[in-house]
Amino acid sequence: MNTLKVGSQPYQRAASLFIRYSVFVLEKDIKMEDEFDNNDENGTIYSVLYEDDLPVSTGRFLAETDSEARLTRIATLPNYRGKGYGAQVIHSLEKYAVEKGFERLVIHSELTAKSFYESIGYQAFGDIYIEDGEKCQSLQKQIR
Repeated sequence: MNTLKVGSQPYQRAASLFIRYSVFVLEKDIKMEDEFDNNDENGTIYSVLYEDDLPVSTGRFLAETDSEARLTRIATLPNYRGKGYGAQVIHSLEKYAVEKGFERLVIHSELTAKSFYESIGYQAFGDIYIEDGEKCQSLQKQIR
């Protein structure tokens, strides 16, 4: 059974960090000091999708201004990709953003994931840039 939880509880952060360590540090070889930043603190909002109590997909919500937020550290464990879990996590964070009065969401995406974000309504803007050795581009979505 799948469960999707959005919140700032310590267990949510621990579950999110578990997924991110597996995907970004072990799989993508990103340095731990680059992956885990000062935004992972008490009060940070995470969405975590659990399959049979195992955390398998996550995303993090960061308010930038009163009207704009960033969705960051979107990740799904390799054996659980292709099931729509990433989209469910993003939609849960979009719902949270609407409930809190935000109007625009931004995602900084690796180019390999850009088409996924476009398929759920995000539009690319700005130049391509390099982050953690990967080509990236920013995408945005108006939610209100």
